Amino acid sequence: MTLDRRRIQTLDLAADSDSAWAYLRRPELIRRWYGYDHDGLATEIDEVFGAAVRTLADGLRRELEWPDGTAVQLSPTGDSHRTTITVERPSHDGMSHFDGVRDPVDEQWVANVHQLEFALAVHPDTDRRTWSAVGLDAGPRNDRLLDRVGLHGVHGLPIHGHTEAVRPDGVHVGGRLVYRTEMQFGLRLHGASDALLVVMKRPSVAHDANDRLDVVLSTYGLDDDEFAAVCSRWDAWWGVSAATRHRA
Repeated sequence: MTLDRRRIQTLDLAADSDSAWAYLRRPELIRRWYGYDHDGLATEIDEVFGAAVRTLADGLRRELEWPDGTAVQLSPTGDSHRTTITVERPSHDGMSHFDGVRDPVDEQWVANVHQLEFALAVHPDTDRRTWSAVGLDAGPRNDRLLDRVGLHGVHGLPIHGHTEAVRPDGVHVGGRLVYRTEMQFGLRLHGASDALLVVMKRPSVAHDANDRLDVVLSTYGLDDDEFAAVCSRWDAWWGVSAATRHRA
């Protein structure tokens, strides 16, 4: 398919070409970075990365291309232990899902690529479990959800800057800003097993309605009891109900 493409994300991955390619082709490895855990994730991965995808591998460059013109490319960096990943998306011309403010497919790919980079750099060879909440009310300007959970300073941080929040139970959560765009940001949270927090904003189309937030916490190396404790704490911290919670 020939379409005008927009480059929406480029990152260097801490993996050689073969390892990075495996993380794009093997479902059990795709689970370590793609989206978030939910009952239909295995089916979603099969549909997104299955037969509808055209693959290209010419020795130096490898590429996945979807019928809509989306392409994910791997290319060498000059360092045999690192690989560059690039995501390109088709022009917005004629796209019915683009409202002129936020392209949801763009935003999901930006988050996914950063989750992939984190998985390979910080937790290679480790399966992931996620806590997530979708469609949270971001609150009005004078009572924003991010302020209430202690993340009010994130938007003023430089990339790689450190921040700290205090949960309602008094526990301090510290992290480093990994990336920030107009519509989302990612924090590497420090702890016994470092985690990645991605917060994505969905601007309201109505002047009298609040924005919405989608939040994904990627954890690695936790046993069942440890993960259950994480979910319980984060449910309470973000005020999540069963209607907005997604977790394994």
